[in-house]
Formats: sequence, structure tokens, C-alpha cells
Amino acid sequence: MPVLHPARLQVGEEVRLVSPGSPPKPEDVLHTQRILEGWGLQVSLGDNVFNKYGYLAGTDDERLGDMNKALRDPSVRAIVATRGGKGSYRIADRLDFAAAREDPKFLVGFSDITILHMSLWKHSRVVGLHGALCVDETTGDIPRLSSEFLRAALMSDGPTVITSREAESTSQLTTNGTARGPVLGGNLDMIATAAGWALPDLHGAILFIEAVDLYLGQVDRQLTMLRNGGHLDGIAGIAVGQFTKFNPSKGITIIGLLRDHLSRLGVPILGGLPLGHGDHPATVPLGAAAVLDAKAGTLTIE
Repeated sequence: MPVLHPARLQVGEEVRLVSPGSPPKPEDVLHTQRILEGWGLQVSLGDNVFNKYGYLAGTDDERLGDMNKALRDPSVRAIVATRGGKGSYRIADRLDFAAAREDPKFLVGFSDITILHMSLWKHSRVVGLHGALCVDETTGDIPRLSSEFLRAALMSDGPTVITSREAESTSQLTTNGTARGPVLGGNLDMIATAAGWALPDLHGAILFIEAVDLYLGQVDRQLTMLRNGGHLDGIAGIAVGQFTKFNPSKGITIIGLLRDHLSRLGVPILGGLPLGHGDHPATVPLGAAAVLDAKAGTLTIE
């Protein structure tokens, strides 16, 4: 299937807020709505956006219903997940993939939403946006830089260039070389969860990974399974984002663990990318053609 690039949003177009995973805080949703409206966009809410069903934002059918309703609505030009959390993996196989292909629109989200991005790419080849308007728990506000990254990805023409930050711990993983291919991936936990059913073929792709608040043993098991299962065969390069809230375990650090696994793949690695759950994360289009330049420290999405 050919890759489908949703059109950039124009002032006055409609964005739909949905909750495919865990329930959001109402005040965070309203904050997101105000920012999007400040960009000149019209904002509508999914019918079940504030629902609660245990740790989920409503039942599977309610959350799936909001997603598919937004995919099928021609007036909706982008779908923004209110948060990640848990639960998107429960509905990722039942999205309306035909509607996604007939009327491609950006899905915006990260973390748990990664599995929806992967499933939509696998079945529909629609480019999505790994990013969000996340409220900083310390300040209670949405960081301006992250907001600008998302606005540019949604509404501006031209390439997206993401530059490695030396302050990010994963910058230590950077090697040499250049890789070209579509950027695919996101949250490592969701990539591993998708393996075998929602994970697309990664041959020729630049694999992007990030993670937060896992035990080192979990990351070790996930990467071991992905490598030994052949899911990482043929990748062109690796873009490593933010790995946050990781404590050393018995002398092993998350950087040492990642280096052990990723170096075995024999492809260029660019670390230190501000993508994930850390400070001021950027937005990256998933599925779009990109160039990874390890020496220059840049990931350029065309």
C-alpha cells in the first residue's frame, strides 16, 4: 500500500479529542482544548472522553466507538488522544482501517497510543504524529516548546528536523553513519506488546524507541524477544529517544543495557533525541520518510 500523508491543518478546521486509553483529568483536557483553539482550530470532544471504567476511559466498545467515529467523520481533520496510560492495546485491532485509508487524518499521541500508530500503519499506511500536549505535573502548564513542536507538525509545511541533545542520557549511544527509511516505533513497551499482531514489518525502517519507569529486566526481556523473534531484522537505523526514571540494577545501567542489545543490530544509532516522557519532548511523524545522520546528530523527516 502507498503511504498516505494527511493534509496539514488549516485555521478553522476541526480537531477531535478522544480517550483511547486511561481516563484524563478534565482540567488537562480543557487546557489542551484552549491551546488548540488558540491556534485557530475548532475542537470537539468524543462522546466518552471523560468516562471511567476502572483504569480505562470507558469500556472497550466506548473507547473504540469514539476512535472510529472520529476516523469516519469527514469534518474531523485530526484526532488528538487526551492521554496514554493503559488500554489502547485492547482496541488496536478493531480500528476502522478502511475509513483511515479513505480519509487519512493525523492521530496525535504517544506512550500507550504507540500501538494505535503501529496498527494504523500496518493496515492503512497512514502517517501519525508521536507527540502530545502534556501538562507538566510540576508547573501545571503545557511546556511552550513542546506545544510549538506539535503545532509545527500539524500546521506547517516543510521538513521536521529533530536534533540530539547532549543532556539526554541516551546521547551516549550515538555511533556513526547514515540511515534512510520511514520512522516507525515509539514506546518500547507498546512495540513489544504489538509484536506478532499489531507490529508492522520493520524492514528498511528507522526504528524509534523510548520508555519510562520500567525495570531494567523488563527492557531486557522486551529487546531480547524483539531481536530473537526476528522483528528487528532488516532495520536501517535506530533513533533513541528519552529513557526516563530508570535506576541502575546490580551495577547495570539502562545505557549499558541498551548498548548491549542495539549494538548487535549493526546499524547506525542516533541517541539523545528529545522524544518521549522527558523534558520538552518534540513531535515526530511516524511512517514518514526520514534521514538519520548520526554524525550530524539529526533526524530529518521529509
